[in-house]
Amino acid sequence: MKKISLKAARVNARLSQKEAAKKLEISNKTLCSWEKGKTYPDQPMIEKICVLYAVTYDMIDFTA
Repeated sequence: MKKISLKAARVNARLSQKEAAKKLEISNKTLCSWEKGKTYPDQPMIEKICVLYAVTYDMIDFTA
């Protein structure tokens, strides 16, 4: 299975960066940093992201 980027998962969930950050209770800057692979979310946040974006952990490439 080909993995998708965190940004692609968000776009597929039809959420803007601002909307996703608000729902995840983080700043836009933090989400941007994750999407660029500069920093990475911790395990509890990864679980929230998977629920919000309706994906599994195995589907997302967090390094992209």
